Amino acid sequence: MSVNVIAFHFPGLPQVGCAFQLRRDPVPELPASGGNISFAVRSDTAENVLAARRGLAARLHIERWAELRQVHGDGLLFDPEPVAADAQPVAEGDGMATDRPDLPLCIKTADCQPILLAHADGRHIAALHVGWRGNRCGFPQSAVRRFCERYHLSPRDIMAVRGPSLGPARAEFIHFDTEWGADFRPWFQPESRTVDLWGLTRHQLMEAGLLSRHIFGVDICTASNPRLCFSHRHHPASGRQASLIWRREG
Repeated sequence: MSVNVIAFHFPGLPQVGCAFQLRRDPVPELPASGGNISFAVRSDTAENVLAARRGLAARLHIERWAELRQVHGDGLLFDPEPVAADAQPVAEGDGMATDRPDLPLCIKTADCQPILLAHADGRHIAALHVGWRGNRCGFPQSAVRRFCERYHLSPRDIMAVRGPSLGPARAEFIHFDTEWGADFRPWFQPESRTVDLWGLTRHQLMEAGLLSRHIFGVDICTASNPRLCFSHRHHPASGRQASLIWRREG
């Protein structure tokens, strides 16, 4: 199966690669068609998922990656064990970090924000799955703190890139007061009942100590571009796309 990706490289770190998967073009009508890589999507078949995962691995010239059973929390796993691209994840959590070369870290999303992190030394990387619940519990801040503590890093030397995700105009929360609370009101637009999740995440990363110039974004709204991206807001039975980060030895 052919797979489309957006490649990204952090400035000055050619050994660190990032890839954001896009839906295959042309996209059929089924909500999980076009390259879904999650076994948990019930609207897809195991055969289709395997084909998409193998196609993605071939496209990126990798054989194995690490991934999690994501639970919309703040669990961060260090130095996870890689699995074959056609294997189902076992460990639970929403973030991974490593200093091992040739260990791609894979995050699955369909509106949530994939946040990929790399240290300026090019040796330390992390991948986060940040849904709105992750924003609400301060996962960007706590993940950066734990990442830096584990490997004795300074957050000022961390770079981050956010992949395609739910954009500011489509992140509607009709129960904002009960779901979020007053602390998040600066990112809430009462007229549209939307939350600027991109702006909030940038603020949280800066609050964690990242410099503004080290924060990048692939500003594609998943809900507004269903031919390019899977989106749960666009269809509840949507598939999932992958975001990966890795570093090569040498």
